[in-house]
Amino acid sequence: MPEIPVGAQIFDVVFHPTFSTVYTGLLTGHVKAFAYDEQGNHQPTFSVRPSKSSCRGLSLDGDGSHLYAVGKGKALYTIDTQTEDIDSRAGAHDATINRVKHLMSWLLATGDDDGTVKLWDPRQRDCVRTYTQHFDYISDFLWLDDKRQLVSTSGDGTLSVMDVRSKKSESVAQSEDQEDELLSIVAIKGGAKIVVGTQIGILSIFNRSSGWGDCVDRVPGHPMSVDALCNLPPDIPNVDAASTILTGSSDGYVRAVQILPTKLIGVVADHGEWPIERISIGGGHGQLSIERAETSADKVYSSKIGNQTDENHQDAEYQRRWWVGSVGHEDVLRMSDLEGFFRDNEGGEAAAKGALGVDVSGGEDSDIDDDDEQEDVSQELPNPSTDGAAAAEGESDSGDGSGQDSDEEEPQPATHKRKAGKGLPLNAVKKKGRNTVAVERSFFDEL
Repeated sequence: MPEIPVGAQIFDVVFHPTFSTVYTGLLTGHVKAFAYDEQGNHQPTFSVRPSKSSCRGLSLDGDGSHLYAVGKGKALYTIDTQTEDIDSRAGAHDATINRVKHLMSWLLATGDDDGTVKLWDPRQRDCVRTYTQHFDYISDFLWLDDKRQLVSTSGDGTLSVMDVRSKKSESVAQSEDQEDELLSIVAIKGGAKIVVGTQIGILSIFNRSSGWGDCVDRVPGHPMSVDALCNLPPDIPNVDAASTILTGSSDGYVRAVQILPTKLIGVVADHGEWPIERISIGGGHGQLSIERAETSADKVYSSKIGNQTDENHQDAEYQRRWWVGSVGHEDVLRMSDLEGFFRDNEGGEAAAKGALGVDVSGGEDSDIDDDDEQEDVSQELPNPSTDGAAAAEGESDSGDGSGQDSDEEEPQPATHKRKAGKGLPLNAVKKKGRNTVAVERSFFDEL
């Protein structure tokens, strides 16, 4: 598993849509970019520091020419990925900005720690619209292109739906209080169903045709909070990409999970004791990214990775490889070979057992009809660790809306690997504070 050291704690990671370049937002306020090849070799391409405060969120536009960055400084920064020029909108929010997402060529969204969501037109200086239906931090965004709707999740326990075509500054739908912090969100099955990660470790399933009032399924199994969710590329072999997602949990594991029927395929990455902050997938385009001969700083980005010319690109054959970039509360970006993982887990029984060697397939879960009543899914995901200890408290800025942010990197404890186990902590008890979940120790006594 290749690792890219960045020198500070990483809060967000995004991949360029067409080139082999990955961007990271750091605690120190730096935004660093790295080029990589199909073997996972890497080299830095640029490093900018729009703000001395931490960078909490990143988002690229459709062609990767502009990178949007937000953070504790309450400003919205637009970084030209070719020239490294930075355009700043100071005071974009009254509170620390937690998330940013590019929606369309003329629209992007930001969400802050007070629950305010703003829409921006990159061609204008002022925001287009402001929404205030949430009262706690915005944790994630989901863009539904077919309806031109933006879905936001919040620490107040609700998700809301905003129609960007409406001129009203109010949401068109908002869920009931889910009695738990909603931390992450993705769409599956062609956008028909929505998966939401929660503080207690439950995956809540919303059915769009049933409305947004309440979830229709609940998938337990993660022993700690599910802070990050990520869809798979549609052309990944040996897997149903429409119903399989990657989950990042506070127990340090990145898992591949199939939803409806529910099945753990395996563990994609292990960060030891570090909680997973964000997950992103990039690559698969079969070309290298360091094509720039000169920049405004007269730098030449050419190396063993990126010195190919256009003629060399035409003659050479590059392996298509999808990489999973995952970040925890550490100063390295972990790169995992996604196709290699599913190739190793190919086959009926092998796929059911996943990476743990434990049969978790059980019976098949059937999808519910739109008019069915709400029910819990009995299928649970196995826990790959027998360590049920709570995640470390007192962590630095985790983008949870606490506002306790430090621009200096704090020393972190050494990591260690955990033994795989067959158990699932059934009795998880939520404590005060984010990423702190206690597990009944009696469950592990018999293991």
